Amino acid sequence: MAAWHVEGFVASLTGSAANTVAAYRSDLLAFVEWAATRDVVAPDHVDRLLLRRYVAFLGANPDGAMARRSVARHVSSLRRYFRYLRREGVLEIDPSTSLRAPSGDGRLPRVLDHADVSTLLDGPASEDEPHWRRLRDDAVLELLYGSGMRVGELCGLQVDSLDLAAGAVSVWGKGSKQRRVPLSDPAVVALRAWLAIRSDVVLPETGPALFGNERGRVLTPRDVRRILDRRSPQPTHPHALRHTFATHLLDGGADLRAVQELLGHADVSTTQRYTHVSNHRLREAYAEAHPRA
Repeated sequence: MAAWHVEGFVASLTGSAANTVAAYRSDLLAFVEWAATRDVVAPDHVDRLLLRRYVAFLGANPDGAMARRSVARHVSSLRRYFRYLRREGVLEIDPSTSLRAPSGDGRLPRVLDHADVSTLLDGPASEDEPHWRRLRDDAVLELLYGSGMRVGELCGLQVDSLDLAAGAVSVWGKGSKQRRVPLSDPAVVALRAWLAIRSDVVLPETGPALFGNERGRVLTPRDVRRILDRRSPQPTHPHALRHTFATHLLDGGADLRAVQELLGHADVSTTQRYTHVSNHRLREAYAEAHPRA
């Protein structure tokens, strides 16, 4: 593994957020593992053809093909890695120079309908569910749907991130950028209920983390996925609540730039994909309701 200079590359990512660094490292280790199956044991044995075969493998892996957006992220990781090796003098030629992700629009984000959201947020608790867990899960789900934050952003919240009197939360997003996001009234109610019993759940040594798991440690994205598995009427990824938040806002007439700010998108073009979802929903409503549709 030392021959690949993985840790040196990771250490060079000083300006990137922790989640971004973790993604780069994970992407690179996945490539190193795959390359080993082709008897490639060092970066100076990698050529352009091998990289193209790897990208094709990601998009057609029988054990789980990746969406185009995920493949594009892996390509970006590899290109940055090989640029680093070229810059450090490890390689004379960068084999990733002309590497491109597959073209195409990718999949539209999945959006929950209002009935699914209602079941998720307001469904009855099971008889054997601990009261503390119900209160925590209510607060987590109201935040994800009511504020549209990423699951990693939610897990990184601290108690002092909240300003319940003003109905707002301060969120640290990608690129270590902070934004202030409004809280819905149900989210404020749920958060007050959770904060009243938080100290009974979260261990003191965990620090000021807003949410804790069953062991009293900081809530992780995997813990949030388990919450969705328990509460959602159908298989749902936590990111679907962010998609749903954005789409429901646009369906309700919200300004695109305002939604961009709420989501923490650096480029409005990223937010614009939700307009395609909203327009699709509008076309469906038109087809169902208009007498000459």
